[in-house]
Amino acid sequence: MDSAIAMKRIEIVIDEEKLKELIGILNDLGVRGYTFIKSAGGLGSRGTRRPDDIFFEQNNAMLILACQESQAQKVATALRPKLKEFGGMCLVSDCYWIEGPPVSY
Repeated sequence: MDSAIAMKRIEIVIDEEKLKELIGILNDLGVRGYTFIKSAGGLGSRGTRRPDDIFFEQNNAMLILACQESQAQKVATALRPKLKEFGGMCLVSDCYWIEGPPVSY
C-alpha cells in the first residue's frame, strides 16, 4: 500500500460507566484521537449485556484508536491493571492508516 501508514489498532470494550475514566487515562498518555460507541451489547465474562432491555439495562462502550507501536505499548501497559478493575477487553492488532486527512496519532 503506497499511501498507507502501518499502525496498531486498539479496540477496548468496557462498562459504559467507566468510559470517562478510560478517556482520562488515554488523555494522560497523550493519545490524540479515538472513536467511542456507547450502548454496545454482547456476551462476555460479565454475561450478556443488553442495552435494549428496558428493565435491566446494562451498557458497554467500545473505544477504537489507531496509533504507532510505541504508543500502543504505553496504552497496553497502562490499561492492563485497569482492565482487571473495569472488566471488559482490549484487542491490539496491526492495521494501516490510509492517507487522506492528517493523521491524528
